Amino acid sequence: MKTPVRLKTLLISVLSLLSASAGFAENAGELIKQGDVYDQKFNPTEALKYYLPAEKMEPANVDTLLRIARQYRHQTADTADVKEKIRLSGIALSYAKRAVALAPKSSEAHLSVAICHAKSLEFYTNKEKMEALRQVKIFADKAISLDPANDLAHYILGRWHQRVADLGTLKRKVAEMAYGGLPKASYDEAAKSYNKAISINPNRSPYHVDLGITYSAMAKMEDAKKTIKKGLSMPNVGKDDPDAKKRGNEALNTLR
Repeated sequence: MKTPVRLKTLLISVLSLLSASAGFAENAGELIKQGDVYDQKFNPTEALKYYLPAEKMEPANVDTLLRIARQYRHQTADTADVKEKIRLSGIALSYAKRAVALAPKSSEAHLSVAICHAKSLEFYTNKEKMEALRQVKIFADKAISLDPANDLAHYILGRWHQRVADLGTLKRKVAEMAYGGLPKASYDEAAKSYNKAISINPNRSPYHVDLGITYSAMAKMEDAKKTIKKGLSMPNVGKDDPDAKKRGNEALNTLR
């Protein structure tokens, strides 16, 4: 029995759609792989040439959104123009928030929001800075609650404690009177967070460097020297490692 022409046409159309869908997903995956090559080289401009088309194909792919947020954060760090920094950081934050909305139980998505806020502090107004600090704490805590083994989340929380503790009692009280309160912060808590990050992943230079800098603020000078030197001796594996080592060298020079 011959298949009616209309039915044959319909079958061909369905098969074509299925084939297109399969190719669609495959193409998105290939784009991600190509973008990852540039991501690993810390070349965000080239990475975005692959990630952004992949996002158009799969707009609800959380991993892709987080990759894109990271590239815009890298671009923010790479540009010197303040207005451009503000624009790029806003884009990064929007992608991170989309990831949280799509995957509210993703530790990495919440961590991405925390990092976006943390990296934007330098060009926020004082009022915006206080709100951003609150957001860093909220999202870092959430990332840790969702995945206690997220070493970077512990590190970001340590940086938060360190930064807020650096404000000092008087500056903090003045800021809080003007813009609202912040959760309690201390160098002790910063050290605990850094040590937790190191216990999970001991191979990140910034974890050791910033722990050493915190030890110096706690007047633990020998621990500070030893810990900073250990961090400085480690290879760079992350985008921020050179900046962390710069902080470490500056701190070490004051301890000699």
